[in-house]
Amino acid sequence: MQIFPLILCGGKGSRLWPMSRGSYAKQYLALTDERSLLQKTALRLRALRDITPPIVVTSNEQRFLVAEHLRQIDVTPSAVVLEPVSRNTAPATAVAAILALRQCPDAALLVLPSDHAIENEEAFVRAVSLATDAATNNFLVAFGITPSEPHSGYGYIRTGDVLADSGHALNIEGFVEKPSVETARSFLEEGTYLWNSGMFMFRADRYLAELEAHEPHMVTQAHRAVDEACRDNDFLRLNESVFSACANLSIDHAVMERTAHAAVIPSDDLGWNDIGSWSSLHDLADHDAQGNALSGDIVCESVSNCFIRADHRLVAAVGVDNLVIVETPDAVLVASRDKAQDVRKIVERLEADKRVEASAHRRVFRPWGWYESIDHGDRFQVKRIVVNPGAQLSLQLHHHRAEHWVVVKGTAVVTNGDSKTILSENQSTFIALGIAHRLANPGRIPLELIEVQSGTYLGEDDIVRLEDTYGRA
Repeated sequence: MQIFPLILCGGKGSRLWPMSRGSYAKQYLALTDERSLLQKTALRLRALRDITPPIVVTSNEQRFLVAEHLRQIDVTPSAVVLEPVSRNTAPATAVAAILALRQCPDAALLVLPSDHAIENEEAFVRAVSLATDAATNNFLVAFGITPSEPHSGYGYIRTGDVLADSGHALNIEGFVEKPSVETARSFLEEGTYLWNSGMFMFRADRYLAELEAHEPHMVTQAHRAVDEACRDNDFLRLNESVFSACANLSIDHAVMERTAHAAVIPSDDLGWNDIGSWSSLHDLADHDAQGNALSGDIVCESVSNCFIRADHRLVAAVGVDNLVIVETPDAVLVASRDKAQDVRKIVERLEADKRVEASAHRRVFRPWGWYESIDHGDRFQVKRIVVNPGAQLSLQLHHHRAEHWVVVKGTAVVTNGDSKTILSENQSTFIALGIAHRLANPGRIPLELIEVQSGTYLGEDDIVRLEDTYGRA
């Protein structure tokens, strides 16, 4: 049986705001070390046997982030599937099962969220081995975590006896949505409940058969979405109208709660955390003698049990307890640790007010690199632009603004109308309004420059792409 890892890489980025945003969800953040959560998920797979390169399912908006994060760790996925709309985990997994079976009739899927932390990778390998044994015997396997506290932010699995022909897997007697703290405490005392990690393993054909029995329309639409998908460079774009007709259901609701062949592998040593809030991250971090988890340039006086992260400037705190303080270039969050789950309510208000801080950082990533807004005012905007080695922006023009470029580091090839010039450090150029232009980095180091825009309208939608390496024209 060949294992096809499926990395689910969606999400709105609301629970760890202001670091995660709609366009830069938490799986792209380096929260526990220098690697992003997505990178750590992909690297964790290298210890497994009979494993193929992962299938990654993500959105159109996040496709280049996925590609860049995997490129940085030398992981080449077998497919990067683009969902035209979010339809939860069941349809995405159906698509992955179809793709896997087209490569291998004996395929199994290992379904993994991209934004979870697992500290004990040896325990992860053991759990996958046990799940493989059960999946070989046609069980649909969930990974359960032995609860360490009465947590109300997780779903629970009620377990039964060890299943015959399943190795160490237990029968699943029921699923419970996120309970109250009091109910979670009774689950902990009873000892027959596990946290639902959101990780699964099953034969691809078995999953589709079970889905066919309970959600036949979803299976039909998944097949059609794949059959009518189109290639876009390294991405597979699912047919939008077909995939949109899939029901918005999770694996739990579509299959696991309905099948008679559900099993769970219990684990108490994975070091698992879904990092669902800043309080979760506080639990994972190292603490000082006062119980504080501190990261960045921070000065504290009479501070205890706080999570404080400063990425861009000094943060000073005096006489506070049990707080989350997170600093970013354009927003600062201050919250009680026991109310950290409610950060999403702030994001909802920002979205309702159409505030850009709900969805985007000042630093915006593109397939060629990134740009960062430095300053703006009436009729002007200043950006820092970094272009990766060998990359280039689209050939484009603007109807409402002109641009001045100053090279700070590296070498730039500038197309400006009919001319093409090479600029090195401390050299500059001017791009007039309405002139077709392009910026490219022919060198081996990142190209850095300062861009000053001036004009009547400076929005990102004032871009007419005439030609583009990345298929955006």
